[in-house]
Amino acid sequence: MHDELMLDGNARLNVATFVSTWMEPQADRLMAECADKNMIDKDEYPQTADLEMRCVSILSRLWHAPEAVQATGCSTTGSSEAAMLAGLALKRRWQQRRRAAGAPADRPNLVMGINVQVCWEKFAAYWDVEMRLIPMEGNRLILSAEEAVRHCDENTIGVVAILGSTYDGSYEPVADICQALDEYQKRTGIDVPVHVDGASGAFVAPFVDPDLVWDFRLPRVASINASGHKYGLVYPGVGWAVWRDAEALPEDLIFWVNYLGDNMPTFALNFSRPGAQVIAQYYNFLRLGHCGYRRVQSYAREVATRLAGRIAELGPFELLTRGDQLPVFAFKMRDEIRNFTVFDVSGALRERGWQVPAYQFPKNREDLSALRVVVRRGFTHDLADMLVDDLKKQLPRLEKQHTPQHDRTTASGFHH
Repeated sequence: MHDELMLDGNARLNVATFVSTWMEPQADRLMAECADKNMIDKDEYPQTADLEMRCVSILSRLWHAPEAVQATGCSTTGSSEAAMLAGLALKRRWQQRRRAAGAPADRPNLVMGINVQVCWEKFAAYWDVEMRLIPMEGNRLILSAEEAVRHCDENTIGVVAILGSTYDGSYEPVADICQALDEYQKRTGIDVPVHVDGASGAFVAPFVDPDLVWDFRLPRVASINASGHKYGLVYPGVGWAVWRDAEALPEDLIFWVNYLGDNMPTFALNFSRPGAQVIAQYYNFLRLGHCGYRRVQSYAREVATRLAGRIAELGPFELLTRGDQLPVFAFKMRDEIRNFTVFDVSGALRERGWQVPAYQFPKNREDLSALRVVVRRGFTHDLADMLVDDLKKQLPRLEKQHTPQHDRTTASGFHH
């Protein structure tokens, strides 16, 4: 098995993934010591349970939730589960309001941009919610406030705003969306809450964009999800769901179970799951603190923006984003380049071990294909320079091609 696993790619050279690929050896040791701890068994592992709630409290304060005796939230196996929990809370609150008003509650819809992560499609399919996906148009590659409001009605359970699109790393205008929904409520009387999918950005913006208002400072934001295993800097297996207050999480979604000698609440989709990643998250909070996270994320942004600038100088490429929001950027071929594609570039870089994904954009912008680079902790200026050098070495061969060798149907598979 050890020999077979050598055939996997090098995780550190994978600039396709948002998921953490490096942690300190002390964190590795803590995780190994906690590998046998079951997160659900709070009676047997009370200190692990306490550390989980400390993490929730830290995030609640970081995202400016109203002061409360106890923060409202939980850890999950990832941001996808956290998003589904938040979506369920939106649906249940909408149903309760509709039934109290004597109105039908059988046709809920959720408004979001087409650039959302697939977990939202799963949520809509699993829980019978109509997805109102707003397509991209022209240079608008994310959800706008105007389009969000235009698709709302009395059956809208919420609007999902993404703090860091996976296509190009850009933030959606959460404050503008909330303001537009405030005006919509004044006109129509319809109150539409906002959920912020902060899978990546909720661990970036508080540290490097502290003046950006996107979180619970906006009264319309009901809940936020984030990936601890992305820019939370933990290995895969942990996410977070936080609500602005206890009222935002309907009580009938919380179950009380008697398990191994104690009566405890649970409102996650999974039951048994490892506690090691939660311990690693708390380790990062203690080890880095606010200043440490700011240094890590600022360095990632510095690497991303410098790398984006160097790639733009090479000639054949045009930047879509510059890495100055999430430390993520996307770039495409210039329109006059017809003899090779972004898929050819991705394949050429794979020969040196680099995994740089090439994607076709979704509905209404299927004409656009781009490469994307995700800069994470552990990806240094030195590695960025090596990536540029390897790209320079491949360009002469690509430029000699008469026609493209790969398109989205024949390129090595990357799945968004």
